[in-house]
Amino acid sequence: MDSWKEAISHSWIYPTVIICANGFFTAMKPSDSFVTPYLTGPDKNLTIEEVTNQILPVWTYSYLALLFPVFLLTDYLRYKPVLLLQGITLIVTWLLLLFTRGVLAMQVVEFFYGLVTATEVAYYAYIYSVVSTDRYQRVTSYCRSSPLVAATVAAVLGQLLVSLADVSYFHLNTISLASVSLAFLCAFFLPMPQKSMFFHRKDASQSLPGPDIVEALAGSDRPSSCQEDTSPDSAGRGPTPQQQAGNAKPRNHMLRVLVQLSKDLRDCYSSRKLLYWSLWWALATAGFYQVVNYIQVLWDFRAPSHSSAVYNGAVEALATFLGSVTSMAVGYVKVNWDLSGELTLGIFSAMDAGSLFLMYFTGNIWACYAGYIAFKACYMLLITIATFSFMAATLQS
Repeated sequence: MDSWKEAISHSWIYPTVIICANGFFTAMKPSDSFVTPYLTGPDKNLTIEEVTNQILPVWTYSYLALLFPVFLLTDYLRYKPVLLLQGITLIVTWLLLLFTRGVLAMQVVEFFYGLVTATEVAYYAYIYSVVSTDRYQRVTSYCRSSPLVAATVAAVLGQLLVSLADVSYFHLNTISLASVSLAFLCAFFLPMPQKSMFFHRKDASQSLPGPDIVEALAGSDRPSSCQEDTSPDSAGRGPTPQQQAGNAKPRNHMLRVLVQLSKDLRDCYSSRKLLYWSLWWALATAGFYQVVNYIQVLWDFRAPSHSSAVYNGAVEALATFLGSVTSMAVGYVKVNWDLSGELTLGIFSAMDAGSLFLMYFTGNIWACYAGYIAFKACYMLLITIATFSFMAATLQS
């Protein structure tokens, strides 16, 4: 048993499989493609104006408010507890979505979903704490592709159940509840990481000595230090720069980590490459979430769900499938991203912008669908490249 546990702790395959299973069941929600028709239908009986102006914005602002504190909490708790929190929050979200009604209740749902989205950082950061640097590109493609494959399967399943089996949106949400419950169970089997990027650094004992280490060193060196201090040369020189730096280090663990975090950020973003990728990541992700959040409202405006056939699931399936293919392909493509990364960034970002203009100006629902498919596939390709490029460059800084 001990040898089995030891083998698991040193294997990159086991945590990769479990985290990908967690991501798969988290994204395996056939109701996702039909949120707006569900809210505006007989189950919730909300108007499109209430959904657009009073409910959906709650997700945006709650996600923004929670993102930074959840990021710090994720690193401090070493990822796994936050993944468990994500599972619990998903279950609560779908229970509320199924069994509550009214604008206020749906706003609470959006708040919890904002927390779910903020905790996604734990899913994407976890794997880097348990595998070696040389496997970053491969495991990034797996972790990115797993939820995309699940979303594709979920969208196809949802579309088939709605179009062919006449399954209600309520029962689609019931299937989603079962899936997120399985994701919560998967999180229990993840190995607990022994390190993180800031609070539990591998070199923490060297760069950020704790109070107990400082006191031990001070106690063992006290006699020799006293002798040095009483020597004429020491008295004339005063404390060395290293001693001054050591004395200046704050003893409070949290404060020391925040100081180290600010130093790392300063060092990282002195790199122009990291700065470019980070700015793109922030702006592109913000735009992507806004598009995903409101795209069903746009589709409902172009072809009202109460009077037209709804193909949301089929479109999401195709868009996500192309995204998963491109994400998986990135893990096997041998390209020097240091040389061609910015060119790739520019070309596909321009394609994303063109897709947005197409969706806005066209009155044809099929052209709108096509623009969304191109937009999502391009974004998923770029975010996969950005993820492992950013992580690798950060560790090299």
